[in-house]
Amino acid sequence: MPQYIFCPACKTTCSPKTKTCKCGYTFGRSKKYRVKVSYKGLTATGVAKNKARADILEDELEKKLFNKYYGKEEPQEAPTLTELWAKYLPWAKEHKKTWVTDEFNYKKHIEPRFAEKRLDAIAPIDIERMKAEMKKATNKHGKPYTKATIKHQLVLLKRLFSLAYRWGMYAGENPMNRVEVPKLDNGRTEFMQDGEVSRLLQTLESWPCRISAAFVKFTLLTGMRRGELFKLTWDDVDFERGMITLREPKGGKTQTIPVSPLALAVLKGLKMTSPYVFPGKGGGQRTDFKGPWLRIRKAAGLPDNFRFHGIRHHFASTLVSAGYDLLVVQKLLTHKDSRTTQRYAHLSPGALKEAAVKSADLLNPKVNEKVINFQKD
Repeated sequence: MPQYIFCPACKTTCSPKTKTCKCGYTFGRSKKYRVKVSYKGLTATGVAKNKARADILEDELEKKLFNKYYGKEEPQEAPTLTELWAKYLPWAKEHKKTWVTDEFNYKKHIEPRFAEKRLDAIAPIDIERMKAEMKKATNKHGKPYTKATIKHQLVLLKRLFSLAYRWGMYAGENPMNRVEVPKLDNGRTEFMQDGEVSRLLQTLESWPCRISAAFVKFTLLTGMRRGELFKLTWDDVDFERGMITLREPKGGKTQTIPVSPLALAVLKGLKMTSPYVFPGKGGGQRTDFKGPWLRIRKAAGLPDNFRFHGIRHHFASTLVSAGYDLLVVQKLLTHKDSRTTQRYAHLSPGALKEAAVKSADLLNPKVNEKVINFQKD
């Protein structure tokens, strides 16, 4: 008899007809079984949660030993997405700053659809179905999911499959290779009209929360990212040299950039109540600015779709329109890739007009030369 009752108390096995283990544990209706199968000197064991599962496990172990004895390799069973996620999340916490976003997206959109599926059972059509469902669904605010939100889910799925392959957990095809990812228009730039800037500055002058007001004004004067300001400490500010040190910015490498005296004056008007320049609750690092910005934006009469990140765009647009070189703007914005800064290239009409005028001067001698040569002939 290859099946035995498994005692959870002393971790030993008893005959299937035993009612009480030698350790004193009494078996009820719910019994676990230990299955032990032998074949030509080979042995395999396993534990099943009930008698029906024990019968299935016995057959599986017999087949496994038979294949092993005759040298037949069994195909490795693909892990479920849940098993892969259990490996991915600790890795993401170690290697990704945005692991919290990954966890939210997985729990919200991916887990309900694919958690218990094995990786080889997730087909491109299943992912396309998720895309279609998200296009018709709405978020907690009652608005349709954006292309960016849908893209985030697809990018995360693709990364999960890629890492499963790298870690030796799955050798099959990545279904995302056959799924079309929505294309986003990231070339959008935002800037304010002169009247909007004036209203914003007037609003900030009388805003009751001085830290929030300073947060917005300092962004307007430096173009720094929101996350960079969250991490900014007083030790990162060099008032004497007029420099700011950005710790682990979006590009990844710590950088030091110059700022204007007016921007430094904004910081000098703040009280040093925390190691952080713009602290959150309890003096700790701030993690969000959505609420304060929505209230300031409304009070200043700015468009409802003007994002806080638009202030950074406005900073860059102002410099480019004033004729500053794109390379200079790239350094101030700490763009890792110059192509990111190229979105502002069209905002310098003066430079384009100057080039058009000079082109005529450059071509003029050549035109005259052709006329002269023609007359000689």
